Amino acid sequence: MLTPVADGVLVHQSELLRNNAVVVEGRNGVLLVDPGLTDSELRCLAHDLRELDRPVVAGFATHPDWDHVLWHADLGEAPRFGTARCADFMHALRSDADWRARVTEGLPPEIAEEVPLDPFGLITALPAGTTHLPWDGPPVRVVEHPAHAPGHAALVVEDRRVLVAGDMLSDVFVPMLDDWNNAHDPVEGYLTGLRLLEDVVGGVDVVVPGHGSVGKGEQVGARIRLDRAYVDALRDGRTPDDPRIGPSVEPGWEWVADIHTGQAEALARRRGRDATSG
Repeated sequence: MLTPVADGVLVHQSELLRNNAVVVEGRNGVLLVDPGLTDSELRCLAHDLRELDRPVVAGFATHPDWDHVLWHADLGEAPRFGTARCADFMHALRSDADWRARVTEGLPPEIAEEVPLDPFGLITALPAGTTHLPWDGPPVRVVEHPAHAPGHAALVVEDRRVLVAGDMLSDVFVPMLDDWNNAHDPVEGYLTGLRLLEDVVGGVDVVVPGHGSVGKGEQVGARIRLDRAYVDALRDGRTPDDPRIGPSVEPGWEWVADIHTGQAEALARRRGRDATSG
């Protein structure tokens, strides 16, 4: 089901991980961001768009995590954009003869057989320096940053005052640090990403996270502050005071605390190595 969140912007949410596929209406069709997750959910999304007589004319993947680079034949063959780093990452993955097996191993077992992989990760790189998506619709600004994953980018639908945040600013997931690049400081990378998002939120009224509920009005800034407080606590070796891992966590999402524990332990080991090498 497509739910309007702003004028000309709609969201279709998956069931298992509450992924938000974002639809932005243009002149001759729609921009589709991060569609997912299962074959039936993607077919449902395609059906809803057909019912609205709104073909997909462009796609965008906010980053190269498996659940953000999905597609379905029923959505058509529109160009699917991403940052150059996102596209490079997916090209390298698909160049491996065993890429399907590698991807399948990382899927949630509940839906592993239901995730369509034929059009998986076929991303077209935006040229270096691209500031806005090349499509026939309202201006959509690209905000690339180093938080969470290689080539991560948020989108700002400028005249609709909507921030499509990718895997940040969620009310169900804590910030998940980039663990792909051992030479990269994941904490500083995440804080840089938050600063870049903070630079644009003055022009938005709605934030759509990659997972969870849409935030409006004062919730936009509040989510940035909550994410920053969590990352600051991780950096300092403190236990975050965060509702996403605390006693008030939403039933069924208690496992997010395991993500936090794993990150805290990884950063503690990193601090230990840094102290030893220093």
